[in-house]
Amino acid sequence: MMTGEVGSSIPEDTPHAVSVSLPTWKANVAYEEGEAWVFDKMQTGYPRFFIHKSIQKLSSSILASHGRPGEDCMLFPSAHIAHRCNRFLKQHTATLTPPSVRIVEFTPRVTGATRTTIISGLSAVFFPAPDFKVAKQFWQHSGDGVSSRRAEFCQQELEEGVLVEKGLPDELSQRPAKGPKRYSKVAADKGAGGRISPTEDTSRFVEERFGRNLGVEFVANAKLAVRRRIAGTLRSNVALSDAIALSREGGRDVDGFTEEDVYLFPTGMSAIFNSHQLLMETIEPRKSVCYGFPYIDTLKILQKFGPGCHFYGHGSSEDLDDLESKLQSGERVLALFCEFPGNPLLMSPDLQRIRKLADTYDFAVVIDETVGNPLNVHVLPFADIVASSLTKVFSGDSNVMGGSLVLNPKGPYYARLKKSLDATYEDNFWGEDALFLERNSRDFVSRIERININAEAVSTLLVNHPKIKRVYYPKFSPTRSFYDACRCPDGGYGGLLSVTFFSMEDAVRFFDVIDTAKGPSLGTNFTLTSPYTILAHYGELEWAAQYGVEANLVRVSVGLEDTEALVGIFGGALEALVAVV
Repeated sequence: MMTGEVGSSIPEDTPHAVSVSLPTWKANVAYEEGEAWVFDKMQTGYPRFFIHKSIQKLSSSILASHGRPGEDCMLFPSAHIAHRCNRFLKQHTATLTPPSVRIVEFTPRVTGATRTTIISGLSAVFFPAPDFKVAKQFWQHSGDGVSSRRAEFCQQELEEGVLVEKGLPDELSQRPAKGPKRYSKVAADKGAGGRISPTEDTSRFVEERFGRNLGVEFVANAKLAVRRRIAGTLRSNVALSDAIALSREGGRDVDGFTEEDVYLFPTGMSAIFNSHQLLMETIEPRKSVCYGFPYIDTLKILQKFGPGCHFYGHGSSEDLDDLESKLQSGERVLALFCEFPGNPLLMSPDLQRIRKLADTYDFAVVIDETVGNPLNVHVLPFADIVASSLTKVFSGDSNVMGGSLVLNPKGPYYARLKKSLDATYEDNFWGEDALFLERNSRDFVSRIERININAEAVSTLLVNHPKIKRVYYPKFSPTRSFYDACRCPDGGYGGLLSVTFFSMEDAVRFFDVIDTAKGPSLGTNFTLTSPYTILAHYGELEWAAQYGVEANLVRVSVGLEDTEALVGIFGGALEALVAVV
């Protein structure tokens, strides 16, 4: 049985898990309501919504040494991101005055040759504690906060006196705590990994963390291998050394495309957020278009960062008619953002028509291919930018975050976007996260084939059952022709599907009895079930229902289990519905 205890990590005993067990419908509602019986048991959560305990610990340490009474702080990997957070706070918090927000940068103290391996800069944004929720919005929407592994490493550096405030003389870099008493004592637990001293070779530290002989110099190679897999030049299950030896040419079946057109980010949402920022800075700030019902933070980014957006939540041909009418009347837009296919309704946009509109009326197209993934669908020819969350099926192991941004060299904005990215891009993807992601993604190709088979078998079972109101899956979608137009020759229909029921009671019973892991996220190597609308849109259920996203919707991310056994698990849950009179 996969179901874990409330609040435990998924998988269990995974320090940096990106999912958390919410095994009953009641537990999911209680989580949204903030009830103590769930919240007090939360060991972890999805990292952009639940700030990892190692990050909380580092924040407490920073507040203890540099905070002022009544302050809280958020931690970011660079000063550039910290200043973006600062601007967001000032724009969205009416009570703030300029002195209320301040930024402190931290940098490693150089001690000879030992600091040539790992660089662990950090920027803290301090703000009045009552404004934490606003700062948390920036953390969630941008996806640019520090990762939990980075926080652990910085915590050790801070305790050892290696990580110090930038610009301060050594004798002042460890000043006494000024913060409130609740931050004056750092918790004793140190998290995963051993301690390092300022004179210890950090490559040994990383080797111990990974339990194998892998030096820090392999971080760059790990990132290169990941980029090659995303680019499509690396499609076989090979070791890191073999991946580096392969040619950099080809991939994605677009002339002129290379791995140099792939950029890595700390999260998938960071890739989308930075795509939007890049377009506004490179072209000009204009309203964007959000086409189709999107993952929640994409819409929030377009609404809160910049001039706003036109939202077409149905993703229908009528929506495109309305957009075309606006464009014909002279309105100009910056970009159209869409998912292929969408999450959670698995509808596929008409990319051919969208591309024609973009070429005619001069706007960019940004496609999120996370759910489809590049082994199933080929969307780059229709996009200027393709973004993806590598946290999902690319990794599979549910223990690391990552994202990618891919430029189309044949796109009309390519030269400008490439020039701007090459001048301003910050590689904030933490090295240890890259090492985990590279290792996890080595069998990406072989996993996709099995996941496609399993998801198709499960969806076929569900679509024919009288207790199921509707199955959302690209193969059974009214937009299947749009999906098939972009499907790779050997591609399938992916591993994500959703189901709705004729009553909320049936949805609750089905979810409660299904014998799978239950929690947020998708694309895991194991099947993961979630009452998606409850978790993603609990405070706006009526709004979501307007676009066909019903409150009783259950989303299923299908994994690598034995196909027959998996069909049996879902068959058992259906039998439980039939047994109810």
